Amino acid sequence: MGKLKAVVVVTMISTVLLSILWRATLHLEDNENFVRCLLDHSHPSHPISSAIYTPKSSSFSSVLESYIRNLRFNESSTPKPFLILTALHESHIQAAVTCGKSHGVQMKIRSGGHDYEGLSYVSTLPFFLLDMFNLRSIDVDIETETAWVQTGATLGEVFYRIAEKSKTHGFPAGVCPTVGVGGHISGAGYGNMMRKYGVSADNVLDALIIDANGRLLDRQSMGEDLFWAIRGGGGASFAVVLAYKIKLVRVPETVTVFQVDRTLEEDATDIVDQWQHVAYNLPQELFIRLMLDVVVKSSGEKTLRASFVSLFLGDSESLLSIMKERFPKLGLSKSDCIETSWVKSVLFWSNIPLETDIQVLLDRTPQTLDYLKRKSDYVREPIPKAGLESLWKKMMELETGI
Repeated sequence: MGKLKAVVVVTMISTVLLSILWRATLHLEDNENFVRCLLDHSHPSHPISSAIYTPKSSSFSSVLESYIRNLRFNESSTPKPFLILTALHESHIQAAVTCGKSHGVQMKIRSGGHDYEGLSYVSTLPFFLLDMFNLRSIDVDIETETAWVQTGATLGEVFYRIAEKSKTHGFPAGVCPTVGVGGHISGAGYGNMMRKYGVSADNVLDALIIDANGRLLDRQSMGEDLFWAIRGGGGASFAVVLAYKIKLVRVPETVTVFQVDRTLEEDATDIVDQWQHVAYNLPQELFIRLMLDVVVKSSGEKTLRASFVSLFLGDSESLLSIMKERFPKLGLSKSDCIETSWVKSVLFWSNIPLETDIQVLLDRTPQTLDYLKRKSDYVREPIPKAGLESLWKKMMELETGI
């Protein structure tokens, strides 16, 4: 009886091992068939082979990790794609869509920006990664005040290319230059010129997409409903967005920026309260952002710090006049104001010294990588002072201070 039990156990283990080996072989065959599909759909003048990376490729890990911005999604346990396609031409995207559809596998699209949620390079289902970072050409036309921008570009690259052509044009987009164009525009990203010019998606005139049938479509051929959807509804939900035609906006040669910090001991609560009541109603050329954190005083005690960061599309004298009348509690002074060009203001908002050459905007790598998650929310009514004080108390309980 004992021998029979032993035989049964061995048979069961062997069956499990055979099953695992069979599934692994089947999975490998599926992957090879998918690669073969890509090669079969390769355009003769634009071979796709150099854009394909599988786990067998020596540079697979480096390509995957090059645009992972949240380290929590770079663990050994994090699901990995079975293939990465670093598209070099629109035909590569068409092949990816066609083969993904015919093989029934999930495609994740990454443009190389700030995907801190990992949505573009992590999935619980078998998936491959379509990486757009090579497709980042930018064609600026100052005469028509437009630019065609491929979605693999970063905002910093867009800002730099505009500044190459004009001192009086810009684009209303996010304040961090390493954000990717693809995710930013398709998600209706906003920036510090939104009060005057709206969000980035408000300034899109046309687009080129690859639809689910592999067709290259522009605004006219895709139709207005789809064109509306890819400007805020998330491009990957409807098509692969290859490029956007954006409308440039006018900016003065001289703009003014400032950052003013106030602690609780410097009446931060009253200042924040007034900011809530006036910020939305200031001239559209003026944007003031509020950031809150906990700091440690020289005495060792913690306190709340309110930082007011601003961009004003105008000179400092005009700004001081507005602030004195509309937001006097901040106590803005001439020494707080920095007059600069619009493109240099991007450096200021990114905490980059203003004397730095603007070529730094071409750097696609953030200054730091971290285990980071962010969440935005909105309020329709000002938070009363009692609510602010309760918020300060909770922040100081939870934060260690800097």
